[in-house]
Amino acid sequence: MPLIPVKGKLKNKSDEQLLSLFLEKQDMDYLGELFVRYMHLVYGICLKYFKNRDDSKDAVMQIFEKVNTEVHNHTISNFKSWLYVVSKNYCLMELRKKGNKKFLQPEENIFVFMENKQEIHLVDNSDNLNLEKDLLNCIESLKKEQKLCIRLFYFDNKPYREIAEQMAFDEKKVKSYIQNGKRNLKICLEKKDGTKR
Repeated sequence: MPLIPVKGKLKNKSDEQLLSLFLEKQDMDYLGELFVRYMHLVYGICLKYFKNRDDSKDAVMQIFEKVNTEVHNHTISNFKSWLYVVSKNYCLMELRKKGNKKFLQPEENIFVFMENKQEIHLVDNSDNLNLEKDLLNCIESLKKEQKLCIRLFYFDNKPYREIAEQMAFDEKKVKSYIQNGKRNLKICLEKKDGTKR
């Protein structure tokens, strides 16, 4: 699997710094360093779904291209978490194209809002089989605008601009609905989790 060239001086920079520098300067060295840090994670996800080393290696490069495109359309607070979901969604979409029904769970796109290591662990934890059901119920409980924006952003992977055009809202309004929706989802899930203990 070819490695993306890395400049040694970038190794000391944080994920946040590299992402900010890439968005500011559009220099692929910054995004390349960021991606290489987690390429083993991406490859592991691909291998889990494709069960084939060559297909997985090809997918890693395709995901890098996808990241390069998608990174401009999202507000990313945790690159590793975001990359995890982008990689997983890519694999699921490829399996869907090939007609493989085994892993298709489009609802899990929404888990991008869980942006830390512990919450990512929850997504794949077999002890949390009711989490997806609870999440979907919580989405249904959101206000109309929040629910629509959340679904378009996470389920349909639409950027803010397209959502704003589709719903005839200002982009800032769309961002606000998504941020408030995420907060309300977390509160709702915490309440559901509390009632089960």
